Amino acid sequence: MRYNLDFKNSFDTTMLFWIERFVRNKLTSLSNRQVSDKNKLAFIIQQLVKGTKSIEELEVFVKEARNIGLNGINTYFNPLLKLYNYTSNLGLASMKEIDEELLSDFLASETSSLSDASKKNHRIALLSLFSYIDKQNENEDGSSYLFKIELKNWGGLSGKSGTKLPSFMNQDEVNRFLEAIDKYEFTDNIAYRNRLIIKIILYTGIRVSEMLNLKLKDIFNEKDVYMLQIRGKGNKPRVVMIKKSIIENDLQNWLNIRVCNSDILVCNQKGDRLTQAYVSRIVENILISAGIRKEKNGAHMLRHSFATLLYSKHHDLILVQEALGHADINTSRIYTHFDKDRLRKTTEIF
Repeated sequence: MRYNLDFKNSFDTTMLFWIERFVRNKLTSLSNRQVSDKNKLAFIIQQLVKGTKSIEELEVFVKEARNIGLNGINTYFNPLLKLYNYTSNLGLASMKEIDEELLSDFLASETSSLSDASKKNHRIALLSLFSYIDKQNENEDGSSYLFKIELKNWGGLSGKSGTKLPSFMNQDEVNRFLEAIDKYEFTDNIAYRNRLIIKIILYTGIRVSEMLNLKLKDIFNEKDVYMLQIRGKGNKPRVVMIKKSIIENDLQNWLNIRVCNSDILVCNQKGDRLTQAYVSRIVENILISAGIRKEKNGAHMLRHSFATLLYSKHHDLILVQEALGHADINTSRIYTHFDKDRLRKTTEIF
């Protein structure tokens, strides 16, 4: 069913309606292979069919969808949440007042401090939303209002922010961090689980989402190592290894008390999937206890630390690409910036 572009009573409610419709479309079109609770996803979609009362309520449903494994939804929704708040302050009367210039102004003001990758995600989210509206709105005569948003001339990607080098720990900081993991006092019976999560991410470089989606059947005992079968972005499979001695104690103790509602390896105390935000809070708390300060203290920093040390030790970009599951080797090249031996040669030129 198609709708008149401005059929709601006010601009804010109309904007909310179109973002809500777009999010609902994405919930049904994004890959649901890693969704841990299909019934929960069906419930969320049904609630969006009924409609939400506010952007905050819609945000709650999006977070719930992400928490059950639909990770890509945030890439689309977060920029649109910013757009909703941005346009709400402009006093617009009609969706037709939105054009390339307004969206370029929005991107310039809202993404100035972000990396190029985040800026691209914002642009993609806007293009996707207005392309969707182009196809779904209908005038009384049966025609459609077309925004035809392209944002080809937006120069934000060449701004002063540029591509940021990732935060990472050096070898000394990693050693201090590992000591802090074992000393940190966790509450209740979650110590074995939390140490297991952090050690696997740090020693293999897998993404937090990949860790939280890891299933019992994905772990294989191979002599002195565990082989982990990972499903990466785009459901691309790869295998990583970790020495058995590193996680054996935490793994076995966790399995003895583990009570999960599905076959995922780790879960919260209700038996459901853990959130990435929770894992990042754990990492940040341990970093603080170890006296380590980084620009970004989240769990993703562990992946950058693994990749940086891996390249520094072996100088093998293909190995880094395969270990991290990068589709393009150029994504892995950022870790060559931390090759101190190579950079040291520049000091000897004279």
